[in-house]
Amino acid sequence: MPPGEAPEWVREKWVGLSLPLSQRAGGAKTFFTAGVITGPRGFLPTILAWLTGKFSREEGYLVESRAAIEVLEEAHPDAAAWWRKNTPHLLRANRYLVFHPGAGHVDD
Repeated sequence: MPPGEAPEWVREKWVGLSLPLSQRAGGAKTFFTAGVITGPRGFLPTILAWLTGKFSREEGYLVESRAAIEVLEEAHPDAAAWWRKNTPHLLRANRYLVFHPGAGHVDD
Protein backbone atom coordinates (compact mmCIF):
# COMPACT_ATOMS: atom_id res chain seq x y z
CA MET A 1 0.00 0.00 0.00
CA PRO A 2 1.49 3.38 -0.91
CA PRO A 3 2.08 5.95 1.82
CA GLY A 4 0.44 9.35 1.57
CA GLU A 5 -2.22 11.75 2.74
CA ALA A 6 -5.20 9.88 1.30
CA PRO A 7 -7.17 7.81 3.82
CA GLU A 8 -5.94 4.25 4.34
CA TRP A 9 -9.03 2.70 2.70
CA VAL A 10 -8.33 4.77 -0.44
CA ARG A 11 -4.61 3.93 -0.52
CA GLU A 12 -5.44 0.22 -0.13
CA LYS A 13 -7.37 0.35 -3.43
CA TRP A 14 -4.15 0.98 -5.41
CA VAL A 15 -2.89 -2.49 -4.46
CA GLY A 16 -2.87 -4.87 -7.43
CA LEU A 17 -3.49 -2.22 -10.10
CA SER A 18 -1.25 -1.73 -13.15
CA LEU A 19 -0.50 1.94 -13.69
CA PRO A 20 1.19 3.52 -16.73
CA LEU A 21 4.58 5.05 -15.93
CA SER A 22 5.22 8.62 -17.04
CA GLN A 23 8.98 8.24 -16.95
CA ARG A 24 11.25 6.79 -19.61
CA ALA A 25 13.37 4.44 -17.51
CA GLY A 26 11.74 1.75 -15.41
CA GLY A 27 13.79 2.32 -12.26
CA ALA A 28 12.74 4.46 -9.34
CA LYS A 29 13.81 8.12 -9.56
CA THR A 30 14.05 10.97 -7.07
CA PHE A 31 11.45 13.75 -7.28
CA PHE A 32 10.54 16.85 -5.31
CA THR A 33 7.09 16.21 -3.86
CA ALA A 34 4.36 17.76 -1.76
CA GLY A 35 1.28 16.23 -0.17
CA VAL A 36 -1.81 15.69 -2.30
CA ILE A 37 -3.93 17.51 0.31
CA THR A 38 -1.45 19.88 1.97
CA GLY A 39 0.73 20.70 -1.05
CA PRO A 40 0.54 24.02 -2.90
CA ARG A 41 -2.15 24.61 -5.50
CA GLY A 42 -1.34 27.15 -8.15
CA PHE A 43 1.68 28.97 -9.51
CA LEU A 44 2.36 31.49 -6.73
CA PRO A 45 1.83 29.03 -3.86
CA THR A 46 4.22 26.63 -5.62
CA ILE A 47 6.91 29.30 -5.95
CA LEU A 48 6.48 30.19 -2.28
CA ALA A 49 6.73 26.51 -1.31
CA TRP A 50 9.99 26.19 -3.29
CA LEU A 51 11.44 29.26 -1.65
CA THR A 52 10.49 28.15 1.85
CA GLY A 53 11.64 24.53 1.49
CA LYS A 54 8.19 22.93 1.71
CA PHE A 55 8.95 20.25 -0.88
CA SER A 56 10.60 16.99 0.08
CA ARG A 57 12.73 14.67 -2.02
CA GLU A 58 11.10 11.27 -2.49
CA GLU A 59 12.16 8.24 -4.47
CA GLY A 60 9.52 6.51 -6.54
CA TYR A 61 7.75 5.98 -9.83
CA LEU A 62 6.09 8.86 -11.68
CA VAL A 63 2.52 8.32 -12.90
CA GLU A 64 0.28 10.93 -14.51
CA SER A 65 -2.51 11.62 -11.98
CA ARG A 66 -5.45 11.60 -14.37
CA ALA A 67 -4.35 8.28 -15.94
CA ALA A 68 -3.85 6.69 -12.52
CA ILE A 69 -7.29 7.80 -11.29
CA GLU A 70 -8.89 6.46 -14.50
CA VAL A 71 -7.34 3.03 -13.81
CA LEU A 72 -8.53 3.26 -10.20
CA GLU A 73 -12.04 4.19 -11.44
CA GLU A 74 -12.34 0.92 -13.35
CA ALA A 75 -11.52 -1.22 -10.31
CA HIS A 76 -12.71 0.91 -7.38
CA PRO A 77 -15.08 3.75 -8.30
CA ASP A 78 -15.49 4.75 -4.65
CA ALA A 79 -11.76 5.38 -4.23
CA ALA A 80 -11.57 7.28 -7.53
CA ALA A 81 -14.49 9.42 -6.36
CA TRP A 82 -12.50 10.32 -3.24
CA TRP A 83 -9.61 11.56 -5.41
CA ARG A 84 -11.94 13.55 -7.66
CA LYS A 85 -13.69 15.17 -4.70
CA ASN A 86 -10.65 15.88 -2.52
CA THR A 87 -7.88 16.53 -5.04
CA PRO A 88 -9.47 18.08 -8.16
CA HIS A 89 -6.23 20.01 -8.78
CA LEU A 90 -4.58 16.68 -9.65
CA LEU A 91 -6.98 16.12 -12.55
CA ARG A 92 -5.45 18.96 -14.58
CA ALA A 93 -2.86 18.28 -17.28
CA ASN A 94 0.75 17.72 -16.22
CA ARG A 95 -0.04 16.65 -12.66
CA TYR A 96 1.65 13.54 -11.30
CA LEU A 97 1.64 11.09 -8.43
CA VAL A 98 4.85 9.50 -7.14
CA PHE A 99 4.45 5.91 -5.98
CA HIS A 100 6.99 4.71 -3.42
CA PRO A 101 9.27 1.90 -4.72
CA GLY A 102 8.07 -0.41 -1.94
CA ALA A 103 4.47 -0.01 -3.10
CA GLY A 104 4.89 -1.88 -6.37
CA HIS A 105 7.14 -3.06 -9.15
CA VAL A 106 7.72 -2.30 -12.83
CA ASP A 107 6.76 -4.82 -15.49
CA ASP A 108 8.57 -4.75 -18.81
